[in-house]
Amino acid sequence: MSAVTATPDSTSVSADLRHVVVVSRKTPIALAIITALATLLYGLGSRPGYTHFRFSEYGDPVQLPTLSVNGMATAWLSLVVLAVLVVAAVGFVARQRKAPVWVPLVFALVAIIGFLGWAGAGSTAEYPVVSLVRGSVVLAVPLVFGALGGVIGERAGVVNIAIESQLLFGAFGAAIVGSLTHNPYVGTLAAIVAGVLVALVLGVFAITYRVDQIIVGVVLNVLVYGLTDFLYSQVLVPNGTRLNTTVRFEGVAIPGLSRIPVLGPALFRQSILVYAMYLAVPMVWFALYRTRWGLRLRAVGEHPQAADTVGIKVARVRYRALAVAGAVVGLGGAFYTVVSISSFGREMTAGAGYIALAAVIFGKWDPVRAALAALLFGAATNLQGTLSVVGAPVPSQFMLMLPYVVTILAVAGFVGRSRAPAADGTPYIKE
Repeated sequence: MSAVTATPDSTSVSADLRHVVVVSRKTPIALAIITALATLLYGLGSRPGYTHFRFSEYGDPVQLPTLSVNGMATAWLSLVVLAVLVVAAVGFVARQRKAPVWVPLVFALVAIIGFLGWAGAGSTAEYPVVSLVRGSVVLAVPLVFGALGGVIGERAGVVNIAIESQLLFGAFGAAIVGSLTHNPYVGTLAAIVAGVLVALVLGVFAITYRVDQIIVGVVLNVLVYGLTDFLYSQVLVPNGTRLNTTVRFEGVAIPGLSRIPVLGPALFRQSILVYAMYLAVPMVWFALYRTRWGLRLRAVGEHPQAADTVGIKVARVRYRALAVAGAVVGLGGAFYTVVSISSFGREMTAGAGYIALAAVIFGKWDPVRAALAALLFGAATNLQGTLSVVGAPVPSQFMLMLPYVVTILAVAGFVGRSRAPAADGTPYIKE
């Protein structure tokens, strides 16, 4: 029986197959669909007139003139740019290359500008650009902290569906302790502790008892919803003045930076939690990619068996990662009751934890990308109030669902192909 040898043709085919790179077509398809929908909207809903953008607030040291542009011309020009970006995305895929992250980011920015131009056409009201940027950043604060916590947990191999409950319990803890002490710093510390407690409960069931992590996360969300709702009606409402009236953080202007036109008032006249968000993103990135702790954490999330063989305690690393993640998410929960408003309300997080989880996926489990995705979702949320200023012909119901629509589009389309940590969601059983 003669041996079977590979022919030159079969060898070359095998070599070609090894070098084939499969690139997802989701990104160009999603961009093309959005461009087509925008074309349909602008074509059927033409709105003559000018749109006005105000770049300065009263009292700013530098007063910039208001920019008035033709609304429909701005919308159509944005469509041209969107079409160019779609072609660029198609070109990258045709060359078996992933579209760079700047393509969807620029696409989103241009799409928003075009939509604002169309929506504000013919209105005498002015878009407050500074307020638009400031509101987007502020509304993104709990999303960014939630996304950072999600990245830390999932990099260690634990799916953290319980971000929502950590945010809500953090807000609840900050409200009670902040009200009793009349100190927002102590309230923030209580929120951190509350986030850690929820994270450790998740760890007990997911790591020690190896219960399905998705189920545990959903149950924790329902449990904290019910618990905080019960305590709110039975404890906080009857004692609102003493237990549910917090002292909020005041805005702090950073000398020099706060005087920069447009971005200065929007970014550098904020509360301490916003500045903490600015610092948290690079700190988490550095901890994950430039420290021994981060190396061990990522090793446990990718290949726990290999990590165990070199002496890394898998369960201990995962517990510590969840505790750190819970503390970070707890900071986001504190935002609701020591920055946004002065009291706790039922289900006040309104699904922010799930949007933060979507930002983790959109950001491909990278802290910087996840934070940028959270900022995008914050901008989508802020559009609701901005469009009402100029009386845009957009139903209020659509604006209420806009952040969730953007979330679905981001996860289903913009993210393209992504790979979670290999051991994400898989309990480790030591052999």
